Amino acid sequence: QVQLMESGGGSVQAGGSLRLSCVASGYTYSRYCMAWFRQTPGKEREEVASIDGDGATIYADSVKGRFIISKSNDRDTLYLQMNNLKPEDSGTYLCALSHKYCDTGAGQGLYNYWGQGTQVTVSS
Repeated sequence: QVQLMESGGGSVQAGGSLRLSCVASGYTYSRYCMAWFRQTPGKEREEVASIDGDGATIYADSVKGRFIISKSNDRDTLYLQMNNLKPEDSGTYLCALSHKYCDTGAGQGLYNYWGQGTQVTVSS
């Protein structure tokens, strides 16, 4: 059974940094895409960044140049380094895993598994 568990959220002031982690277990697929999504009340879940098995990355325009997605060599841990945080970055960050290659524009429907999320709050 595939499980995803996020950690690393917290409260920071604007301009600060946080590093999120997502520990993945129970999957052995050679082809996959992993991503971070952001959920805020009243809004559709937004894909922030994704990375595939070859290390290719995709970022939302709103976080380009500030966030970095990466994964451990053993594929078990997904990271999101968030720098120069802004109040609009606040939300619940969820880790997601797909059996398919990453696909810009496919949205949350591409993903088969989800973590519970970790809260990020950025104050001005």
